[in-house]
Amino acid sequence: MNPPALTLPAYGDVLAAAARIAPHAHATPVLRSRSLDALVGAQIHFKAEQLQRAGAFKFRGACNAVWSLSEEQASRGVVTHSSGNHGAALALASRTRGIACHVVVPEGAVESKLAAIKAYGATLHRCAPTIAAREAMCAQIQQDTGAVLVHPYTDARVIAGQGTAALELVQQCDAQLDALIVPVGGGGLASGTALVARALPKPLRVFLAEPAGAAETAASLAKGARVVDFVPDTICDGLRGTLGEPNFAMLHGDDVEALVVDDADTVEAMRLLWSRLKQVVEPSSATVFAALMRHRERFAGMRVGAVLSGGNVDLDAVGALFAGHRS
Repeated sequence: MNPPALTLPAYGDVLAAAARIAPHAHATPVLRSRSLDALVGAQIHFKAEQLQRAGAFKFRGACNAVWSLSEEQASRGVVTHSSGNHGAALALASRTRGIACHVVVPEGAVESKLAAIKAYGATLHRCAPTIAAREAMCAQIQQDTGAVLVHPYTDARVIAGQGTAALELVQQCDAQLDALIVPVGGGGLASGTALVARALPKPLRVFLAEPAGAAETAASLAKGARVVDFVPDTICDGLRGTLGEPNFAMLHGDDVEALVVDDADTVEAMRLLWSRLKQVVEPSSATVFAALMRHRERFAGMRVGAVLSGGNVDLDAVGALFAGHRS
């Protein structure tokens, strides 16, 4: 049984979010590649969220949260903790409304992502690289400033906003899709996607791509209860978050399956997406294509909607990344 404080969004919240963020967010394109289709044996419809504002789908949820605030709440600003993409998205969303934004970042976060957060006008607060340290500093900032917490993936407003990527993808495809696949870390995009997939006239299967070094969602779905004692070890910095409680509640079911891939598969997928699709995507984003290739027998002949979650790459580190994971 879910605890009383657990707040889950409904499909109507996704529809409301789509209308709320429309003046601010990009309607990103759906991209196709015959050569990538051939590698998987399926028709893949890539939702290009790396072309979203702030370079990732995270802007959708952050924008919905910021513009859902009352005037009194907005006057106090917002605070969050983030390894990069959500922090940048919340900073930019806050700028669209002209309010203060505080972002708690863990030591070791990708410097290019921190630079983006600063550029969008947020105040950075560094902490130890643990969830406990992040949450403690957020609580202190809330106490000091009165800022409203916008959690990266458990906030119902964020989940509803992230669900608009899947909603938009389904609406953009001429033919009926058979399945959706998205990356999973904390579970905001995954749970928002599942919410949309289940509400369609013909519900869709949802697959989650997860790095082996942070495969707590796969473990949680297999166990039927949250597994939260993972110590993440993966190049996918955006997927190191702990699966949220409301997110697990929304993902737990027979229509959602997590597919695990290793980092070498992800780097090869990233290389193919750069070279064949001509799109710069980050490792977390490339997990979806890695999963499609690794588990191609699961998708043979299907029409699959795949959300490419972001493109915020540390270009200075790309050469070493590719060199260190040669196939």
